[in-house]
Amino acid sequence: MSGTEDLRERFQALHEFIPAAERALSPEIWHYLVGGTETETTVARNRAALDALAFRPRVLRDVSRVDPSTRFLGHRLRLPLMLAPVGSLESFHPEAGAAVARAAGRFGVPFLLSSVSRPGLEEAASVATGPKIFQLYVRGDRAWVEAIGERARAAGYDAFCFTVDTAHYSRRERDIALRFVKPWRVGAEEGMRHQAALTWDDIAHFRARNPLPLILKGIATAEDAARAASLGVDYIYVSNHGGRQLDHGRGAMEILPEVVAAVRGRARIIIDGGFCRGTDILKAIALGADYVAIGRLYCYGLAAAGEAGVERVLELLEDEVRIAMGLLGVTRLDELDPTFLAPAQPLGRPHVWSAFPLLGFRGERG
Repeated sequence: MSGTEDLRERFQALHEFIPAAERALSPEIWHYLVGGTETETTVARNRAALDALAFRPRVLRDVSRVDPSTRFLGHRLRLPLMLAPVGSLESFHPEAGAAVARAAGRFGVPFLLSSVSRPGLEEAASVATGPKIFQLYVRGDRAWVEAIGERARAAGYDAFCFTVDTAHYSRRERDIALRFVKPWRVGAEEGMRHQAALTWDDIAHFRARNPLPLILKGIATAEDAARAASLGVDYIYVSNHGGRQLDHGRGAMEILPEVVAAVRGRARIIIDGGFCRGTDILKAIALGADYVAIGRLYCYGLAAAGEAGVERVLELLEDEVRIAMGLLGVTRLDELDPTFLAPAQPLGRPHVWSAFPLLGFRGERG
């Protein structure tokens, strides 16, 4: 049996990656990956907002051929999916962002490299074969930011992303209880003050000087979405940082409808926050998102099986999306709209793994 066949036998459902990832990581890194801020209410609300939507399927339609692909900046994507920027990817696997870039390119979705992950900007770009985006935490003045933007453009990145919901670093109590401080934060307090001082004027300044398509990640209100669109931001990224910044925020899917209404087609919309299943992705597309980003989910694959694990996560998500589209009665993503959804009472207590009720079923072999 080849290595690829062995991996497909080992991981036949998404939940099987979770215990394998936990075994591969130290307790400090595991809790850094799965945790949120303070009470972790926002983490739970991300899942609650997804679970509060049920499907309204159509039947007796020809769904013998289903195409879940879409386009992004001239690239064909196999799924309306992106791999979100995650800090400290080297904590989960030695090949870090390079493994993620290769897996994303081979499968056919974009990846976002975080400025606080290894390898660096140019090194990650050199191994990427598909669409790639550089995400920045601001640690310097405007000249410093402009220089990073020029490096990203020279390295061939397709777009540039500012994360805008980290003006102050949150209290992640799992990390605090374990006395764990991520290496990149040691001695970084001075540089992090630049992130706290970031304003709309800085975004407009960068927009005017760098031709790369621009993404703002961390938009959580209609007001900010409208302002971003008025500045010519190309992609508005709805996110609450996976529940890792402001506690007691709304679930991302609760935010999405007001952002769609405020943007009015002036920008494309990306969303993340608790997305774990193919059905989650389709709910977001039906409500008006153009792309869904996943973070923790692909990190489980990275920790469990490296580059091949990330690609296997994507394969399983593709299976789930295709099946769900066929059962909903659609053959293309643009056929989805809010009429395919209805309010529903969530079942069970929402939490970071509540999309995987079979965790522990007969023991996991991962």
